[in-house]
Amino acid sequence: MSTNTDHPHLPPGVPSWIVPLLAVSVGVIAANLYYAQPLIALIAKSLKLSPSVAGLVTTLTQMGYGLGVLLIVPLGDLLENRKLILTMLSLAVVALLGLAFSTQLVPYFIAAFLVGVGASAVQIIVPYSAHLAHESVKGRVVGNLMSGLMLGIMLSRPIASFLTDLFSWHAVFLLSAGLMLVLTIILYRFLPARKPASTNLKYRELIASMIHLLLNTPVLRRRAIYQAFLFGTFCLFWTSVPLYLSGPAYNFSQTGIAFFALAGIAGAVVAPLAGKYADKGMIQQATTVAMISASLSFLLTHIFAPGSTMALVFLVMAAILLDAGITANLVLGQRAIFSLNPEQRSRLNGLYVAVLFVGGAFGSMSGAWAYAHGGWTMTSYIGFGLPVCALLYFSTEFLPYLIKSSRE
Repeated sequence: MSTNTDHPHLPPGVPSWIVPLLAVSVGVIAANLYYAQPLIALIAKSLKLSPSVAGLVTTLTQMGYGLGVLLIVPLGDLLENRKLILTMLSLAVVALLGLAFSTQLVPYFIAAFLVGVGASAVQIIVPYSAHLAHESVKGRVVGNLMSGLMLGIMLSRPIASFLTDLFSWHAVFLLSAGLMLVLTIILYRFLPARKPASTNLKYRELIASMIHLLLNTPVLRRRAIYQAFLFGTFCLFWTSVPLYLSGPAYNFSQTGIAFFALAGIAGAVVAPLAGKYADKGMIQQATTVAMISASLSFLLTHIFAPGSTMALVFLVMAAILLDAGITANLVLGQRAIFSLNPEQRSRLNGLYVAVLFVGGAFGSMSGAWAYAHGGWTMTSYIGFGLPVCALLYFSTEFLPYLIKSSRE
């Protein structure tokens, strides 16, 4: 087993492969939030759920995740991280088994909610990994984890579709429960303990302190709002593009849509590169490129007539460019907030993810609404505009310098 004698940026006794292990872990865990998305109609029919409220199949999981991020992730600043992570993963395993064997509506809803709560362990692992890394490579470490996260998100939908075609939707959650159980055992065996510095904060005070952090940490607020705009763009695209592909222009089957979703995976490889630039102090330059890339991706979809081969090629290119921009900005934001007080990282990360989560919810709703009312044209206009809004807000960072220069 190689340790940090070969990798001096890791603490003594930590194996060199712990970062790749954590990258795989966040991908496996995050995938649980998205398995049900392409299966909503099947699950709703199986559970005799009205089509008008079929969205609850995924909404409850997202709600559980959101509450976990706000109410449990901050405990990473208070409790021993390894035990907290393993507890959350154990909850997720039990909840996934509940989904796999659910035949009634209420048990499914309870299990779906608890899967989301357990999956919020991802946001405990990310700041935990930042604690393991030396300051000079913190961005690259976070970037590696974000690659794993995005791969998990992008692979989850096609995997769910393929497994359902072969077996049933129950098999998707049964397989995930097995993977999560194996992951829990591996992390139990190899994950180093990490106890936060002693603090006298009670849980209520810990949660209340997050309001103070949000109001008094400009870097956190800005980076969270930037990513909320961009994550909203990401959710808008991946909510509406299956509708676009299955429509008259392309007539894609579910399997075809699943294969298209694989295109987004290519965008995840940019995460370590973004982290590397962040480590070199080039966060602002890389942020500009990320926002412009996300916005321009929608313009690519209008170069050729819808339904043509070249239009499809450029739609794939747009998916790659969009995912690259969103992933890069995510890494840049986390690198920035992890450079703040180390003892507040879990709370800072919880707030960061909670704000971008709001943007994602807006993007998902806007994508479905825009496509229903104005097709791909209206959808792409909104998709183009959200990163532009982020870029305009980002530009205000430089106003004090411009004002000072003009006075001089």
